[in-house]
Amino acid sequence: MEEKQTEETVTTSSTVAPQQVVRTTKTVADPAGHAEHPQKVFNKKKTLFRTYQWIWYVLGVIEVLLALRVVLKALGANPSSGFAVLIYALSSPFAIPFSGLFGTTITANSVIEWSSMIAAAVYVLVAFGIIQLLQMAKPVDRHEVEQTVDEV
Repeated sequence: MEEKQTEETVTTSSTVAPQQVVRTTKTVADPAGHAEHPQKVFNKKKTLFRTYQWIWYVLGVIEVLLALRVVLKALGANPSSGFAVLIYALSSPFAIPFSGLFGTTITANSVIEWSSMIAAAVYVLVAFGIIQLLQMAKPVDRHEVEQTVDEV
């Protein structure tokens, strides 16, 4: 932190011996030329915020589809019913990369797809990683940097 100190000398005259009054004022100045316009900073932060919202929304949709897939298979839903066909069709692009990773547990009509559960966990980790990567693009000011560095 850069501090500027200015000394001000005031001499007063009176019939008695002159007195000298010295005041020291400390002011903190931001480094010149390094600050962005506040509106530009706001627009960058707003764009990142909206991107975060989209990432979490897409993740939520994927997680719901995979959860419905796991629940329908675990409960032994009729695979030829319309709703089951829809859920299986929508969730299969997200489950296929993980199919065969682990075996499935089959009991009567119930099927436990471990690979779909792993897929759900991996997608959460990927979304979290993307969010953390985008955090590095967020504009920061000097106070945020000092606070964060002091906490570490």
